Amino acid sequence: MRLYVGLTDVDWYRFLASREVLDEVNFWQPSGRFQFRALSPGEPFLFKLHYPYNAIVGGGFFAHWSPLPLEIAWEVFREKNGAATFEEMKTRLLEYRTGPPDRDIGCILLEQPFFLAEKDWISAPRDWKAPTQRGKGYDATTGEGRRLWEQVVPWLGAGLAGPSPFEPLSVAETRSKRPVLIYPRLGQGTFRVLVTDIYARRCVVTGERTLPVLQAAHIKAVAAGGPHDPRNGLLLRSDLHTLFDRGYVTVTPDLQLKVGDRIREKFENGRDYYALNHRQISAPLNAACAPLRDYLDWHASQVFRG
Repeated sequence: MRLYVGLTDVDWYRFLASREVLDEVNFWQPSGRFQFRALSPGEPFLFKLHYPYNAIVGGGFFAHWSPLPLEIAWEVFREKNGAATFEEMKTRLLEYRTGPPDRDIGCILLEQPFFLAEKDWISAPRDWKAPTQRGKGYDATTGEGRRLWEQVVPWLGAGLAGPSPFEPLSVAETRSKRPVLIYPRLGQGTFRVLVTDIYARRCVVTGERTLPVLQAAHIKAVAAGGPHDPRNGLLLRSDLHTLFDRGYVTVTPDLQLKVGDRIREKFENGRDYYALNHRQISAPLNAACAPLRDYLDWHASQVFRG
């Protein structure tokens, strides 16, 4: 197992450490040009403060990386970005980069974050190259990586919703028959971004690509026990999302859109939607994240108006 130590500022840490228990945070990067590849989903990401503090002050579990416009990142995560307002986040961004703020930022999405009180801070890695190094990966089984992991372990339960930091989507087997965690338990914001990306930022029905009008729909509603699981998600244009949630359309087990008669009966309209009836929805980039039949059956029986 690997872990990663990322560099952040004390204001980001203090703001988030003062919040109520958080299920996710966005550890954002000033630029979205460089994909974060150091960790696999479920591996730990630790927070190290700039000098003069030079200490590990918390961490979380890596779920996903995505380049997002600043306004979308704020809309999705709001204070979980580590700022009280959009303007404050924008000001911080401009402190770390030149050029217009409308370019994408890099979003490292972390689940079940924890923050240490100052008396519990952990000394920084001995091999940290100050002051220019932004982050560094470690093998958690040897050397400095093992030291960090052993010191962090007692704090991993802080702020977690359950006894384990993971709620796997599925368990795959390697050739050695060892279980492999696919994703950590997701928060609402990470669910939204992950569903957006696994469907290539296109509405699964229409192919619409205008990001502000694309929404991650839960097939089985959260209020009914549906999880923030990509297999319980569809990326829909906002109007189709509304119709889906209100039961005017559904998706069949063979992954076709079904438009109910109620639109015509109630609104004497719906021509554009009936043109989409029986259209095959797009498949996700990761086949393991395809909609589960159990969720589709729930929506068809409990929500769809027919």
